[in-house]
Amino acid sequence: MLVLGFPSEVFGTNCYVLAPAAGEECVIVDPGVDVVGQLSEVLAEHRLRPAAVLATHGHVDHVFSVTPVCGAHGVALSVHTDDRYRLADPLGSLPEAFADMLRQRYGGTAWSEPDDVRTMVDGEKLALAGLDLDVVHAPGHTEGSVMFSLAGLPDGMAAEAGLTSTVLSGDVLFAGSVGRTDLPGGDPEAMNRSLRERVLPMDDETLVLPGHGTPTTIGRERRDNPFLRAVM
Repeated sequence: MLVLGFPSEVFGTNCYVLAPAAGEECVIVDPGVDVVGQLSEVLAEHRLRPAAVLATHGHVDHVFSVTPVCGAHGVALSVHTDDRYRLADPLGSLPEAFADMLRQRYGGTAWSEPDDVRTMVDGEKLALAGLDLDVVHAPGHTEGSVMFSLAGLPDGMAAEAGLTSTVLSGDVLFAGSVGRTDLPGGDPEAMNRSLRERVLPMDDETLVLPGHGTPTTIGRERRDNPFLRAVM
């Protein structure tokens, strides 16, 4: 499985591109702020054809570029049904200072949703671009936060000791931390339930590709992440 990831210059949100191999269809996850140019270069370099765009949740740093990306390739955006409302005004759930910064930086450009928006639910199995992704609803950071679970590993990681599967964790789980719960729609109790009921049952041998920061594993986080240890 080809997995290409890079952070946006604003907020450092990781955008991921997944495909069975170079030269095939791909899935784009969380195209954030100012990623269109770099994403275009990645697609061209690896001869990839987007089949879908997925959002782990509806915060603006994860969906800022969904409309130009979907429009350029004629594909749909999928978001969990509980975060569907956020697409009407992604800046609305940001602290005002961050929202003002984005408005000033981009000259107050009007936001518009992609033409084709689809909703996902917990347990849904997505068959896209030759890949099978399981939708894992894990609220707490937002009401509709999800993780995407896949069998297998990115190319070049087969030799990593014991790893067997991959999860794109969005802002649910980071290396050493978890997503904040103090923004509108955040819920500390829901986050703790998600960590306990959705994250902890995952195999230790699962590679974690988070929405921000560096990759990790479930085993490492089970051992070292204080937020996971607190809900065990």
